[in-house]
Amino acid sequence: MNLESLLAERLAAAFEAVAGRPVDPVVRASQHADFQSGAALGLAKDLGKPPRDIATAVLNEVDLSGLAKAELSGPGFLNLTVDDEVLTGEPPHIPRDPNPERIVIDYSGPNVAKELHVGHLRSTIIGDALARMLEATGHDVVRVNHLGDWGTQFGMLIEYLAGNDHGQASLGDLTEFYRRARVRFDGDDGFRTRARLRVVALQSGDPTSRALWQRLVAQSTTSFMDSYGRLGIGLAPGDFVGESFYQPMLADVVDELTAKGLLVESEGALCAFPPGETGRDGEPLPLIVRKSDGGFGYAATDLAALRFRAQELKATRLLYVVGTPQKQHFRMVFAVARAAGWLTGTETEHIDFGSILGPDGRMLKTRSGDTIKLSDLLDEAATRATSPAIGVGAVKYADLAGDRRSDYVFDWDRMLAATGNTGPYLQYAVTRIRSLLAKATTAPGPVRLTDPAERRLALTLLAFEPAVTAAARKREPHRLAAYLHDLAVAFTTFYEKCPILKSEAALRASRLTLSDRTGQTLTLGLDLLGIEVPDVM
Repeated sequence: MNLESLLAERLAAAFEAVAGRPVDPVVRASQHADFQSGAALGLAKDLGKPPRDIATAVLNEVDLSGLAKAELSGPGFLNLTVDDEVLTGEPPHIPRDPNPERIVIDYSGPNVAKELHVGHLRSTIIGDALARMLEATGHDVVRVNHLGDWGTQFGMLIEYLAGNDHGQASLGDLTEFYRRARVRFDGDDGFRTRARLRVVALQSGDPTSRALWQRLVAQSTTSFMDSYGRLGIGLAPGDFVGESFYQPMLADVVDELTAKGLLVESEGALCAFPPGETGRDGEPLPLIVRKSDGGFGYAATDLAALRFRAQELKATRLLYVVGTPQKQHFRMVFAVARAAGWLTGTETEHIDFGSILGPDGRMLKTRSGDTIKLSDLLDEAATRATSPAIGVGAVKYADLAGDRRSDYVFDWDRMLAATGNTGPYLQYAVTRIRSLLAKATTAPGPVRLTDPAERRLALTLLAFEPAVTAAARKREPHRLAAYLHDLAVAFTTFYEKCPILKSEAALRASRLTLSDRTGQTLTLGLDLLGIEVPDVM
């Protein structure tokens, strides 16, 4: 149930009758009542009347029967108190979007032959939470893990592997092999030439090169799936689509953009110049689609992927969960695709996010300055917490609890705390409720509201639907996380002020129902964020 929407709908009709035009009632939660509307204050100038007079006229016009009671307050506010019968409510359910879409969501995006590291954490966690919420609210969600599996770097690595024993190599070994191959590529002219020829051989389908490359992809996929499993991420091997998939499409993309007059030659390269995009020097900024040596860059692959997702996958919306530094790149790619006519009936969104910082306020790294491996971070989470579920839940909740656009400081002590706005606090609330219900010797029953703490909990329970709706539509998981924390706090207050198992029969049954609904709602909400609740804590 979305109380804000129901109240707004009733008030909107009354405001329109008074103002003679549609008016947003601006219904918001309030400390002075359950909800409040301040729309009369904004109408005073237009209608030439005091706000209290306008609010009084609305009060006389509105029909809130069976839903709430309203009273005039202050300079012209309408305070709204929801009827108890409404608050006795219903079990939680996930709202369905009335306009479901086919949504492709691109997230995680690691590179083959390189281990997942902390830099992949935010895209993976945020993307998975959004995929869960969008799918649960009725959208047809297509998850895509856009792997970096093509290009010069694979020529280097395959050439290095061709001359070394690598049969039992782990992904960690491959990462080290890549580092060594890069050193040789930079300092050995002969190796550099062979590596470039190896790229040509790979692209031409040379069996030996292809076999080595496929082994790299397979080993990487196994390693990635292990980390995703530990993190509780819903990506499967079938969602992995490498850059190599789009290679056969690149020439056609260039031909189509050229035919449409969207590419111009600049210093031997074919570039697009989206209007309004400039570099630091103020000059028009090129989006390089084909390089001067005839090769294709990231922009070409991104354009091919976008065209494929819009035209072949029939997506009505494309979401790219990629860090804020890539904002201009995606803005330019979207502009070119729009000019090419590929986005007719398809919307694009760059779901940008900030960085994970260390205690010094800089990018999170090891003490030696190396990038932290994701496997090491998950190992430490399991070691510091009493169970892997608590450790992983703490890491994921810390990421999702703040606005994704902001940076945040990675602080083990804060994120693992059993109190405050943390994952363990919410997980503990659920396990406490489960324990309470297990001890009960009588069944839950109809809800009766006899204490302010009961009423506040019942009101908070009914805010689940709008919280999920807002988080999904605005692509902001922190809205759901904030709601779940508010619900846990409301339950804690209820638990402390209202005896449950020791109360008389009817009241005990009512309070057991409130407890049960709270546990269900917290569990459901945490699942939408991809956070598991352990059996015990």
